[in-house]
Amino acid sequence: MTDAPVALVTGGARRVGAAISRALAARGMHVAVHYHRSEAEAQALVAELRTAGMSATAFTADLSDPHAPAALVHAVADRLGGLDVLVNSAANFLRTPMGSVSLEQWESVFALNVRAPFFATQAAAERMREGGVIINMADLAAFEQWSGYIPHGISKAAIVQLTRAAAHTLAPRIRVNAIAPGVVLLPEGWDDQSEARLTATTPLKRTGSPEDVVHALLYLVDATFVTGEVLIVDGGRQIR
Repeated sequence: MTDAPVALVTGGARRVGAAISRALAARGMHVAVHYHRSEAEAQALVAELRTAGMSATAFTADLSDPHAPAALVHAVADRLGGLDVLVNSAANFLRTPMGSVSLEQWESVFALNVRAPFFATQAAAERMREGGVIINMADLAAFEQWSGYIPHGISKAAIVQLTRAAAHTLAPRIRVNAIAPGVVLLPEGWDDQSEARLTATTPLKRTGSPEDVVHALLYLVDATFVTGEVLIVDGGRQIR
């Protein structure tokens, strides 16, 4: 139980999710850092935040399990005494060119990228206090055609629709927005040549960073007259 505002960040132990967890903890929130396989990273992040005088607790769940997203939300609200912010950040990014997509890959993409945020949102709507905030992580694939990642793009387009529909349904008690990052961290396994190519084709001539997403997220947390919006953070790639 805590008197501080409570924020749940799914996928909050690594990469952009970890940057979001740090930023919300620095805002004085008690952050529920969700992880699945990244237990060591989650526990290290919680220890780091506590050492710095901030508040965090690690929670584990396999969000590809149909019942896990709602169970996670209820576990966080029960243990910490409520819920004020939900960041649906956990996702996969599978290369799935047309002609090679298996049913198992399709199910994996949609279980984690769409079904989990939906049912986490639905559960959060039950447990959030007045003025709650939900922020979904879409990405630029929702608006572009990435031939090697078609199921991923469809899943992120679904997140845009989820954001708008949930914002309309849950207003005025809860605001729902999304962030659609471009290249803020290279996918694991990509090389310097890939980064150089992306930099050259981005109008601002650089790749982004997790902090760019954090700035957008903190704006949406504070922007009490904004709901149903998707904030694109891509260095101008959508207009290239």
